[in-house]
Amino acid sequence: MCGIFACHHHPDVQAFKPTALRMSKAVRHRGPDWSGNFVDGSTNLIADPIAVLCHERLCIVGVGSGAQPLVNDEGSLALTVNGEIYNHRILRKSLDVEYNYKTHSDCEVIIPLYMKYGLDAPKHLDGMFSWVLYDKKEDRVVAARDPIGVISFYIGWSSQTPGAVYFASELKSLHPVCDKIEAFPPGHIFDSKTGAMTRYFEPSWWDASKIPSNPVDYKAIRESLEKSVRKRLMAEVPYGVLLSGGLDSSLVASIAQRETQRMQVAKPAGDKSQDNSELVGIDDSNELSTVNSFQKLQSFSIGLPGAPDTAAAMEVAKFLGTEHHAFTFTIEDGLNALSDVIYHLETYDVTTIRASTPMYLLSRKVKGLGVKMVLSGEGSDEIFGGYLYFHAAPNKEEFHKETVRRVKNLHLSDCLRANKSTSAWGLEARVPFLDKAFLETAMNVDPQEKMITKDRIEKYILRKAFDTTDEPDVQPYLPEKILWRQKEQFSDGVGYSWIDALKDQAEIQVTDEMMKNPKPEWGDDIPDTKEAYWYRTMFDELFPPSCASTVSRWVPTWSKQTDPSGRAIATHVAKYESAV
Repeated sequence: MCGIFACHHHPDVQAFKPTALRMSKAVRHRGPDWSGNFVDGSTNLIADPIAVLCHERLCIVGVGSGAQPLVNDEGSLALTVNGEIYNHRILRKSLDVEYNYKTHSDCEVIIPLYMKYGLDAPKHLDGMFSWVLYDKKEDRVVAARDPIGVISFYIGWSSQTPGAVYFASELKSLHPVCDKIEAFPPGHIFDSKTGAMTRYFEPSWWDASKIPSNPVDYKAIRESLEKSVRKRLMAEVPYGVLLSGGLDSSLVASIAQRETQRMQVAKPAGDKSQDNSELVGIDDSNELSTVNSFQKLQSFSIGLPGAPDTAAAMEVAKFLGTEHHAFTFTIEDGLNALSDVIYHLETYDVTTIRASTPMYLLSRKVKGLGVKMVLSGEGSDEIFGGYLYFHAAPNKEEFHKETVRRVKNLHLSDCLRANKSTSAWGLEARVPFLDKAFLETAMNVDPQEKMITKDRIEKYILRKAFDTTDEPDVQPYLPEKILWRQKEQFSDGVGYSWIDALKDQAEIQVTDEMMKNPKPEWGDDIPDTKEAYWYRTMFDELFPPSCASTVSRWVPTWSKQTDPSGRAIATHVAKYESAV
């Protein structure tokens, strides 16, 4: 994960540069390996400098040569990127553009891609990204964000510098210089020439009113997810998996373990030979060229002592043969970290903060072990209707509409959590379930197949896709009791007393009188619980009112509960235990 900050059409870029460097430094936790900047004015193409691009780098691919911003030979195109482009090898081979590559970075391919396709460039990218490209000849800035919004990204403006536009990975880099800030919408591209924000991501499932009717293809679901995990092992640094013990992270870990073992067979341990012309990444035959991996795949979990997820994670790790690290935290550890979590998460949403705190603590432990990239299981619950409130879906049409809505809003919840909880410690999280191709497969299944019924547990079709009971020649992906384990939301699974402690502390921090008198500047966004009120006040201490508009509160549909915890759903019972 990296951090970026950029500004275009500032009235005095040279005078603004020290401020720009400070704003970039505010996200240095995202990219602690190196810092770089580009200030327009280095050539005579135009008379006055009007753009500045800053970059804080976390080295994952092109470690020795991928420093940013990236600039073409002419100095007319400059690029700063946060993300990973999994198909960069394919693009390098297929692009018929005269361009001199200076690095092995997966991100550099964006420059020749823009040279050929202009504003259609992001349509050709397979990856997670946010980027800003400055075209000096056109006096233009183009910015884009990945289709689902895995990578955090914001756009801002200031009444003090009319005509200027600002971009950054996090709010903390924008609010000191902007009085209007918006979350950059996923799957969109911004063109400063027109001021237009255009959606380039146009998948077949986008219109929720069009209910798919395709029968479920279990083989396609399995193979698509396997391919997604495979491409996300693109790395030149040690990597691992976040293993909660739930279905989603366990499947990702299982596939990653198979791929790691396969690569070790292809390249024996101790063999450090590497053809420098062979760039790390997926090629057009779906083979992965990688450089470094552990002898064993590393897996990581965290929970309070005795947490249900910890026991499940250890069982999965033992089954898969990963090198597992089971960490614990205390209630006090979590409470002490809350202010830092809100600072890094930049939200006051109850569900996000509850789940992000243990993930934030775990990320620090993982980075301390020398790991720089992890795979995680976000997105599956939105795609397959895995949250327990989906039990209440009245019909398949409403079920499907809710899955589409949830996937479209992932950048405001689980993607935000995964991205910022990990990047707070210079760790990168990759999410295989949100692969474009996998989404096309999974979101186009007849939603009747996803419905939760008397005979079907949530995410039934995903579980069934990896059930090898009838395939004696295929090694099981997971223990049966894990494959068919009921959903635990992460904030519940780390230990039920975690949420109880948060509620108890909120009772101490927020009085009944305070609840009756919310702040006028909150408008209609009034906290409905003391816990929500407490988080909002901590957020207000860290960020100005202009940042609040970027926050969305996670609320279950078809439910009147005020607590978003899965444990508060009536169906959170051991009704499936007899079946496993």
